[in-house]
Amino acid sequence: MYEIEIHDDADAEMRSAASYYEERVHGLGEDFLDEVEHGLNRIGEFPLLWSPYEKEYRRYLLKRFPYGLIYRTEGETIYIIAVAHVRRKPGYWRGRQ
Repeated sequence: MYEIEIHDDADAEMRSAASYYEERVHGLGEDFLDEVEHGLNRIGEFPLLWSPYEKEYRRYLLKRFPYGLIYRTEGETIYIIAVAHVRRKPGYWRGRQ
């Protein structure tokens, strides 16, 4: 299994989205985090399963929430660049390393 590193901004996006959902419905924020964790596990097992999204990046779409995990692989490491809402500010994450 690959090592997964999450960009600080991606971590903040994930926490912000979880807080938003939790404010709407008790337990929904935890559901969001569970789905992100499931996605991270899938990416860690099969990093090349998802089609290229933009250049060297790939995107895993969450099933229940309108978010995608934007990532790239380098050797045995997967870098999660963004936890991005699929309908807001496309490409805002492009400058992240």
